[in-house]
Amino acid sequence: MATEIDNDVPAKVPARGIWGWMFFDWAAQPFFTVVTTFIFGPYFVARLTADPVSAQTTWSNMATISSVIIAILSPVLGSIADQSGARKPWIAFFAVIKIASLFCLWGAAPESPVIYPVIFMILASISAEFSIVFNDSMMPRLVGKDDVGRLSNAAWGLGYLGGMIVLITVVALLAGNPQTGRTILGQTPLFGLDATLGEDARITGPISAVWYLIFILPMFLFTPDAARGLPLRAAVRSGLRELSATLGELKRRRGVSLFLIARMIYQDGVNGLLILGGTFAAGMFGWATIEIGIYGIILNVIAIFGCFAAGYVDRWLGSKTTVTISLTLLLIATFGILSTGPGFTLFGFVPLSTVSSGGLFGTAAEKAYIGYGLLIGIAFGPVQASSRSYLARSVSLSEAGRYFGIYALSGRATSFMATLFFSLVTYWSGSARLGMATLVIFLAGGLLLLLPTPYPADEKK
Repeated sequence: MATEIDNDVPAKVPARGIWGWMFFDWAAQPFFTVVTTFIFGPYFVARLTADPVSAQTTWSNMATISSVIIAILSPVLGSIADQSGARKPWIAFFAVIKIASLFCLWGAAPESPVIYPVIFMILASISAEFSIVFNDSMMPRLVGKDDVGRLSNAAWGLGYLGGMIVLITVVALLAGNPQTGRTILGQTPLFGLDATLGEDARITGPISAVWYLIFILPMFLFTPDAARGLPLRAAVRSGLRELSATLGELKRRRGVSLFLIARMIYQDGVNGLLILGGTFAAGMFGWATIEIGIYGIILNVIAIFGCFAAGYVDRWLGSKTTVTISLTLLLIATFGILSTGPGFTLFGFVPLSTVSSGGLFGTAAEKAYIGYGLLIGIAFGPVQASSRSYLARSVSLSEAGRYFGIYALSGRATSFMATLFFSLVTYWSGSARLGMATLVIFLAGGLLLLLPTPYPADEKK
C-alpha cells in the first residue's frame, strides 16, 4: 500500500480519451437536474399525492436511505476497484441498474402508490453515485496534478450544459400547463403528453436513461482504463484488507482526514440544498413544472459559467480557496432563500408587494428567490468540482480508488443527517422553512473545519 504521495506523472492521454471521461458528467447530470432536482422531484412532492408536506418528508426519507447505502458501500467498492484494476466493468454494471430504474419512473402516475417510485429512485441514486466513485478515481490518471482542478471544473460545467439542454427540452417541448395543456411555446406537448396525468414530469426518467446510455459510450470507447488486476474474489478480499489499512492510515494523514471530515459536513448541506431546493420552491410558491424548469435553466446557465471560471480560479488560487469562496456564497444564498416568503424577504425587514404582474415569477418574492438562486448557481458546481480536485492533488494514482471511495463516503456518510433533520423539523413544526434552516448548520460547520485544513491535504503526522 502506498503511504507516500507518489511523484509519478500519468502517461500522456489522447484528447479523445480526456473528452470521453468528461462526457461521463455530461451523460450523468440530467438525472440530477431533471429527475432529482427540478422536474420529477417537485412533481413527486406537489402533484403525485394530495399531501405535499407528507410527500416532501417521503422524498427526504428516500434521499436518506440512498445516502446510508452509498455511505456504507462506496469505500468498499473503491478499495475493491484498486485491486481489480479496471473501472469500466463496474460502471457498466451500475449503468444497467440505473437505466432500468429510470425507465420505471414512467409508472409514477398521480394517486398511484408512492412506494414504487421511491424504490426506483433509491436504486437509480445509489447506482449513479457508485458509478461516480469509479469515474472520479480515473481522473488522476488522465492529467498531471496541476491540471486536475481545471479538468474537474470543466467536466462539471460540461455536465451542467448537458443537464440544461435536457431541462430546456422538457420545459419548452414536453411540459404542458395543467390548465391549458400547452407548452410555454404555445404548442401541444410532444408525444401528446398530458400534464394533468404528470406525464410531462414522468417522462424525465426515460429521457435521462436514454441520454445516459448514449453519452457514456465515449468514455467506454476512448478513455484508457487501469490495467486488470486481481480476479473479482481475490480483489474483494484484498480490497477489504486495503480499506482497513487505509482507514488506519488516516490517523497519520491528519490533513487528508481533516479535509474529508470538513467535506463530509459541508457536502451534506450541498446535497440537501440540491435535493430539497426545488421542492421547497414548489411548495412555497405553487410552482408547476414550467416554473420549476425555467428556474432550473437559469441556475444551470449560471452554473456553467461558474464552473468554467472556477477552473481558472482553482489553477490560480488553488482548490481550497475555490471551495471556501463557493461555501460562503452558498451560505448567503441559503439565508436569502430562508428569509423569503410571499410578501417579504430578509425575514420581513424588507416587505415586498404581493401583487402579481402576471406571467412567470410574477410576484416580487419570486423574483427575490430567483436572485438568491443565482448565487447557488454560481457556487454549487465549483464547491463539488474543486473538492474533487482537492483530493486528486492529495493522493497517489495507486490509492485513488480507495480514497475516492472514502471521498464518496465523506459526501454521504452523514448526508442522511441533513435530509433527516429536514424531515424531523418539518414534521415537528409543520414548516418546510424551518426544515430548510437546518442546512445552514452543515454548510457553516464544514466551512469552519475546512479553514485550518492544509492544502494539498497530504500532511502526515
